[in-house]
Amino acid sequence: MAEINYVTQVTFDKMQTELHTLKSVDRPAASAAIAEAREKGDLKENAEYDAAKEAQGMLEAKINQLEGALANARIIDEKTIDTSRVSILTKVTLTNMATKKKVTYQIVSESEADLKIGKISVTSPIGKGLLGKVKGDVAEVTVPAGILKFTVEDITV
Repeated sequence: MAEINYVTQVTFDKMQTELHTLKSVDRPAASAAIAEAREKGDLKENAEYDAAKEAQGMLEAKINQLEGALANARIIDEKTIDTSRVSILTKVTLTNMATKKKVTYQIVSESEADLKIGKISVTSPIGKGLLGKVKGDVAEVTVPAGILKFTVEDITV
């Protein structure tokens, strides 16, 4: 069984729109490119045909991946999130005990993760280490560089 993908309604809608575009615009374009390349003669030595077939294969793989993600998606309503513990879609303010720097991360699904805007994946080492923690807890997170210790300062939505 595939892993459940927790997403917001906005992310779910974006995924559906992307899938629709892939199926209704990109797939016909890939078929047209193959047909055009096929008309250019011998398929054994037709690099354009090979490239078009490869592009179609990658497109179909992306469509399958997106369909799987949508099939396993569970939409979470931000109004129902419990902020007494760190869970998916909560924003967590942490203090790095070694550097005394404060950071705020939102715990999100893998498809939504973007460290540049403070969104970390629930499956990342830090995300896993923070799940279930409450205000005041110290989270010890094992990362490739060693062990990081964070104090949970605040949990919001």
